[in-house]
Amino acid sequence: MSLAYPEFRAERCTRYRFRYSECRRCLDACPHEAVTLTDSGAQLDAARCQNCALCVTACLTGAWAADAFKPIELLRQAIRQPRFSIACTPSGLAADAIVPCLGAVDGGSIAYLAKRRIPLTLLGSAHCGSCAHGARGAVQLADNLDAARQLREAEGGGDWAETEVPADMDAPPKPRTGFAAGRRQLFRRLLGRGADAVSGAGKPTAAAPVPEKAIRPGAYAGTERRELLQIVCSRKEDQPFLVRWHEALPLMQLSLHTGCTACAACFRACPTGAIGIVENPGDWALTFATDRCVGCAVCLEVCQPRVLDAEAEFDARPERPLRVLHSLVKQRCARCDRSFVSPSPEEVCPICRDDQDAFAAIFG
Repeated sequence: MSLAYPEFRAERCTRYRFRYSECRRCLDACPHEAVTLTDSGAQLDAARCQNCALCVTACLTGAWAADAFKPIELLRQAIRQPRFSIACTPSGLAADAIVPCLGAVDGGSIAYLAKRRIPLTLLGSAHCGSCAHGARGAVQLADNLDAARQLREAEGGGDWAETEVPADMDAPPKPRTGFAAGRRQLFRRLLGRGADAVSGAGKPTAAAPVPEKAIRPGAYAGTERRELLQIVCSRKEDQPFLVRWHEALPLMQLSLHTGCTACAACFRACPTGAIGIVENPGDWALTFATDRCVGCAVCLEVCQPRVLDAEAEFDARPERPLRVLHSLVKQRCARCDRSFVSPSPEEVCPICRDDQDAFAAIFG
């Protein structure tokens, strides 16, 4: 196995984009306690890392990358063959491709080969019990297989090829440890916020704005896994590809409840550009592009009024129309004549209002 350890790309990390993000996917996935989280991302302890690549697959935004494990190269090799086998390095088994850990083979890749009618065999799961990666690797493999099954069900079955996992992976995986709590917390974060917003509908929100320095700018970046799902979720007939939200899939659909303050924190924190702002001289709109979303949920975390919500089931077909989450007519400031947006009618813009507040604080 290569000694080139996984590389961390900070600008893609939700903890970098939003300082108070609670995302810990890479930490939960690491079996060797090699990952340390900070308020600006994560760090890798090379002395502990054993190159299992589980952090690479666990991260939905592509913040981790490894030269020792490149899924797209594996798929390029697979599509040239009538059937394909993958084995994990610790098992010592022979196969068409060797990966650091079976848990690093993501659900989208498994579904892609099945849709291409290439039978896939995953070898080595019988060794999970004695493997240093085993406990976490087995759980992540079970999640990825479940994600691939869900994609197949969304297609309606069809004539997809079978994925075979010999030996013990037909049995339920071992009880979760760190994964279980992380999954429950993420599910509540995705689907609980909307319930909070609905229960508080009509009540004034006293949510404080997100501090400017809590959101760090960075270039937008998509991921190969998300692009691969564009192929998996495509349909020849004009029928929806209904997918349920799944922790292991970089897919999500947003909706917005009443109470948005137009602060644009979700737009500034999004690492992929899935949330956008479209402006013209008279109007302002907050938009969502399903094709660019990787389901990292940082937008749900950064939303202070708690009005953003993730839908439990949605149409994941590619090239879906841009969704307008919120639109406002621009107002004109009575003092500086600037155009601005506000959820309620205002005489002056936020800049002039801040100037007034500062003047009052200094001079009384």
